[in-house]
Amino acid sequence: MKIYNTLTKKKEIFKPISEKQVGMYTCGPTVYHYAHIGNLRTYIMEDILEKELRYEGYHVKRVMNITDVGHLSSDADTGEDKMLKGARRENKTVMEIARFYTEAFFSDCAKLNIKTPDVVEPATNCIDEFIEMISKLLEKGYAYIAGGNVYFDTSKLKEYYTLSSHNEEELMVGVRDDVDEDKNKRNKTDFVLWFTKSKFDNQELKWDSPWGVGYPGWHIECSCISLKHLGEYLDLHCGGIDNIFPHHTNEIAQSEACFGHKWCNYWFHVHHLNDKSGKMSKSKGDFLTVSLLEKKGYDPIVYRMFCLQSHYRKPLEFSYDILDSVAAGYKKLRNRIAKLDKNGSVDMELAAEYKKKFIEVTGNDLNTASGITLVYDVLKADTNDATKRYIIKDFDYVLSLNLDAGEIANEQPSVDSETEAYIMEMIAKRAQAKKDRDFETADAIRDELAAKGIVLKDTREGTTYEIK
Repeated sequence: MKIYNTLTKKKEIFKPISEKQVGMYTCGPTVYHYAHIGNLRTYIMEDILEKELRYEGYHVKRVMNITDVGHLSSDADTGEDKMLKGARRENKTVMEIARFYTEAFFSDCAKLNIKTPDVVEPATNCIDEFIEMISKLLEKGYAYIAGGNVYFDTSKLKEYYTLSSHNEEELMVGVRDDVDEDKNKRNKTDFVLWFTKSKFDNQELKWDSPWGVGYPGWHIECSCISLKHLGEYLDLHCGGIDNIFPHHTNEIAQSEACFGHKWCNYWFHVHHLNDKSGKMSKSKGDFLTVSLLEKKGYDPIVYRMFCLQSHYRKPLEFSYDILDSVAAGYKKLRNRIAKLDKNGSVDMELAAEYKKKFIEVTGNDLNTASGITLVYDVLKADTNDATKRYIIKDFDYVLSLNLDAGEIANEQPSVDSETEAYIMEMIAKRAQAKKDRDFETADAIRDELAAKGIVLKDTREGTTYEIK
């Protein structure tokens, strides 16, 4: 298998530390809100990577953290805690927010056929591990205490920007937000390992530590959770491209300073999903979720196929027009496979040849688009239906597109973007009329749409529609 390694900036043959045994760590969600489909593109591609490794015969132990404490609104240790922000937004406790959105995240993953990792560890389970690693960094002289907080001293490292290719002069001071200078830092690249109550008195989750009552910084959790479940040597670390700096850069710094040796051999990063206005982000207010796609009548697996038709190292632009095209193609493909005769003997020699071809393309830095093309090639192959169905089902272990799940019925006619905009505008006008207690107008809007074959449905989550 070949994979592009962010660490070396080139595609390499993947060689795990222990033959056929792979330790894989993936950065999990900060569970303060629903995951948007941009977040989920990364998890889809990580799922493909894990399944491709298993398909090629590797034994994979995949570990994922759940960030339920310590992630601030800026990646550079400033702003308020995202979990506290979510709790205030919904008038709940931080742990209530964490439980709700953790369940929502894995529900979305299930709808997208994303396998749950072998180990899922919330950060709040590992406070003792965080304190132990921070203590070691202080003992070794890689950390210092200032203003009540514990900081990692990046000046102690020979090379801090190994992963990100930045340098001191061109440093981005914060990836997602403008960053105010922290006067406690000796160097502008230093980062917080432990916050104390002296800085965040309103922090709901706090623990005793040798440095005072407080809570861990975001970066320390992934190093410690990976160490806890995978040891000091890691084969493969994954995440979104925006994790490269500072998060993954800081993980390398603290881990290798603590262990005294190289930590992780391969780094895998997935590029952004964009809309026409740029990168998708929760900070924009409204954002696209799996639930929203479902409300609009899309099978979540259509979004998975949308992602697989592009390479993970290229930015991907989302639009409903493109998704409609993918949905139509997916339906035709599923229905074509459903028509294959299930009876007959399987040509196992031909199946082995196609498995080799599939590994050649998908095992080449996850060329999933070529993997899907190979499905169509199988359908055109000169062999019986039973063999075609067997091969496609074998491919689908990696692709996970429910290709052998049967025919898709004509349940809901698709609408173009102009019609969709008209319907949504009328739904908004009707909602305003009901708010104004102008029920006559609201009923008139409903009747006007019904006359055009558009039936409104009022639910607890809002108004949806069906085309009759």
